[in-house]
Amino acid sequence: MSLTDELLKNFEHVIESVALIPSDEGRFEVSVNGESVFSKLKLKRHAEAGEIIGLISKMAD
Repeated sequence: MSLTDELLKNFEHVIESVALIPSDEGRFEVSVNGESVFSKLKLKRHAEAGEIIGLISKMAD
């Protein structure tokens, strides 16, 4: 399942839009309402399966 599919499955009732913005240098940045959730550049690693959904869920609590 793709990250977009997971986001829609878990947060469809609150998501207004999802945007994929191409970049370079191996970036993978996830933000919600302007707040950084995950940064591959800062952490120097890929997100693990389910990690992004877990981080977003924590924000909603």
